[in-house]
Formats: sequence, structure tokens, C-alpha cells
Amino acid sequence: MNSKNTHLTRRNFLRSAMLAPVGAALAPSFTARADEPAKSSAVSSAALPTRKLGRNGPQVSMLIFGGDMPAHSAEFLDLGWTMGIRYFDTAAKYNNGNDELHVGEFLKNHPERRPELFLVSKDYPVQGPEQLLEMIDRRLARCHTDYLDLFFIHQLCAQVYGADSVNWPKSDTFKRVAEKLKSSGKCRMVGFSCHGGPEFIQAAADGGFVDAVMVQYTPFFTPGDAFDRALTACHEKGIGIIAMKTLRHAGEIPKRLPEFDKLGLTTHQALLHAVWSDPRISAICNSMQNAAQVESSVAAARSYKTPLKLSQINQLKETVLAGNRTFCPGCPACHEAAAGTPLAFQDIARFVTYYEQDGWLEARTQYRDLPAGARNATGLDLAGLKSRCQFQTDYPEIIRRAERYFA
Repeated sequence: MNSKNTHLTRRNFLRSAMLAPVGAALAPSFTARADEPAKSSAVSSAALPTRKLGRNGPQVSMLIFGGDMPAHSAEFLDLGWTMGIRYFDTAAKYNNGNDELHVGEFLKNHPERRPELFLVSKDYPVQGPEQLLEMIDRRLARCHTDYLDLFFIHQLCAQVYGADSVNWPKSDTFKRVAEKLKSSGKCRMVGFSCHGGPEFIQAAADGGFVDAVMVQYTPFFTPGDAFDRALTACHEKGIGIIAMKTLRHAGEIPKRLPEFDKLGLTTHQALLHAVWSDPRISAICNSMQNAAQVESSVAAARSYKTPLKLSQINQLKETVLAGNRTFCPGCPACHEAAAGTPLAFQDIARFVTYYEQDGWLEARTQYRDLPAGARNATGLDLAGLKSRCQFQTDYPEIIRRAERYFA
């Protein structure tokens, strides 16, 4: 998206989004449909409810303003702030680096808000954790701030950083880097966003020194499985846990179910409540595409009081499984398969999801940037992968659509 179109999108968004659904350039995703009635007609400037981020972290907004959205701008961030969100998530790569500049513009316009804002950015130290020490200054400059509240290794997984990266969260090297970053005053907490399997989360618990991890989370995990055990291990070590991609598998589910109508919730709001029902989760990083989605998600955060019942979570699971999904919430079978094949099928599923649900044209570039082997499904048993996936994600169809959309 060029700068002119981005500018026009922001202006159109700001003029119309509070009153009506936005157009195709900002097509609503699963998070909250633009045609859903908002659960709160009044926009409140009061900060959202908070939870403590790990044993030693601060209180943070339960709902996070995620990045990499077509409407992302300083004005959109201001709207999120006005609605009560005090936690912004960004990264070096989001919107080709423009998201950080939007954060910087927001802070230039409102420097008095910086002490109340919890700000996270991420980067890709593909040469090793030590690279973070030189990356932090660019992140600060682009965000127009003297410090980050949390600095993440972005997308930690074997496909990006190599097989040995599973040991980084418990390595002396990363531990020393984290200590140097924090002692410099340039960031207050250090961790990683996890795109690998539960073994990466468990490594964080084994190392015990990272402050927080952001994980691909589903409330439909199997109690006692490797993912559940790794989350508990981190939680017991005082490591903050942030949920991401929690609703990406819910793009086509019905907007309403009678049981959740009784609670005053849409099904997408109920899914947010299902995530918050896990006391180990401090916050949800949510990609919100327009004002209606922000208001709906904010209303969900304000209305959360008690955990959902297991029967309600199971009903949501049945609803999701019956829907048309392009994204696995993150089951063990898919993580195991990802470690054993060069095909980046999880990334490809993510690109297809973002393209279809959000109109994210950058998905084409991201797909083409994958190594040739990571896009080649020749000879692979995709039907078998589908049958093993806990959520029956249709990988043969997803790969076909990716080739049609992006090749």
C-alpha cells in the first residue's frame, strides 16, 4: 500500500468508521464484524481493566492494540487510547516499518501519555540474540521514545532462526543480552513472540530469565498436553503470558448464539472471554481493523467479570470446528509436522487468512519471500496433515488457494 492510499484510508476511516462499516479496503475480520452492534454505545476514556504481566511486571490492559493493520495510523491509535487501551504492540516489520512511525507520531502528538502507555516492539535477530543490542536503538528512534516497556525477539521458531533456536530462551547468551538491555534503561522487559511449538515455551520456563512470552493461544487446548504444561511452567516461574492469534480460526462462525446473547456477548466477544477465562493469560493481542471492531473488543474487556463455564467453551469449540477455517489455532500435530518438513504450511495458512479476512496485500510479498522449498508441497501428504490436525484445517485447499492468490 503506497503512502497516498494509506493516507486516504486513514481519513476515510476516521470520518466514517464510527457511523458505518468501512469499505473493502478495511474489510472486517473475525474479531468483531463491522455490522455487529457494538456492546457499548458510549466511548469511554477510562483505562481498560488490567492484569499483572508476570510476577515482576506491571499491570497492563487486558486488551492489546495489535499492529500490521491497513488502518494503522496515529489517528487510529488515538482512537484506541480514547476507548481505554493502554497497551500498544508493534514491530520492525509491520507495514514495512510504518507502524512504528505511527507510534512515534502518536507519542509526538501526546508525549504526556507515554508514562501510562505499555509499549512493545519486536525485531528479527537472525544472527543471534546479541543482535538485539544494536537493534534496540532503531526501534526507539522510530517509536520516538527513550525506552520500550517490552522488547521481543519476533517469531521465534526453527523455521526463522534454525533448529538450535529452541535453546535460546534458556541460553546464557540470551540471558546476558536481556540483562544488558534492561540495565541500559532502553527496555524494561525482554522476551519473545513464539511461532514454534510448546518446546519453545517450555524452554522459557526452563531458563527462567525472560520476562514475558507471546504465544499463539487457543482456549480449546487439551488439558495436560505439552502446550498446557508449558504455559503452567512459565506461569509458575512468574513469566508473563500474552495471547495472540486467538481468533484467527473463527473467521466464519455465526455472529450470535442464544446462550451468549443471554450474556450480552457476540460469539467473537465470547471467544475473547474464553481466553481471559485462563488466569495464566495477562492480555490478548488483538488485530482490530476498524472502529466497530475496536469498540466491540473494548466492550468485551469491560464486561468480563467471571470465567466462562467449561460447557460454554465447549460450545464455542463446536461452533469453530463447524466453520470454514484457514488457520489452525496451534495444535501439537501441526507443530510436530512443521518441525519435520521444509514446507512452511503454517506461514502459508497465515498469509491466506490475512489476505482473505483482512485484505492484506502484503501477504503476496511475504509468500514470495519464502524460500522455494518452503512453498513447494510436491510429494507431501497434505491430506494426512489435515487428518492429524486437531482442528481439521484443510491444508490441501489452503495450499491451492495460496498458489492461486500469490504465485
